[in-house]
Amino acid sequence: MTIQHLNPAGLLSFPGLSQVVVAAGSRLAFVAGQTACNAQFEVVGGSSYHMQSTEALKHLKTAVEAAGATVHQIVSSTVYLKNLTPEVAEQFVTALSSALEGEPFPAHAFTMVGVQALASPDVLVEISAVVALDA
Repeated sequence: MTIQHLNPAGLLSFPGLSQVVVAAGSRLAFVAGQTACNAQFEVVGGSSYHMQSTEALKHLKTAVEAAGATVHQIVSSTVYLKNLTPEVAEQFVTALSSALEGEPFPAHAFTMVGVQALASPDVLVEISAVVALDA
């Protein structure tokens, strides 16, 4: 399996984002929305978008590894952010830069979507993903 990251000239480019990801493989995993909720459905990170984003990214890593992959095999994700503003987006992008024990989350194609509410009133971030698995 190979994964190629492309950032064509003329398109927005910053660390953590790949505008296009091309994956050659025969299997995909689809990861349900991951939030900052722990196994007891308690929100970790309080009302901080940065802390909840970091926790949701850690949960995404756990889910991806359960499928037998690594976060480097995430090809696409959709990030849902409650009451999205430029400041909220910045907190998410900042979390991307250090979410894995101080290391950046690998670049992949992602879309940020602002929503009015998520599954719980205290949840601020939810991330679903597509992962390219080895054959």
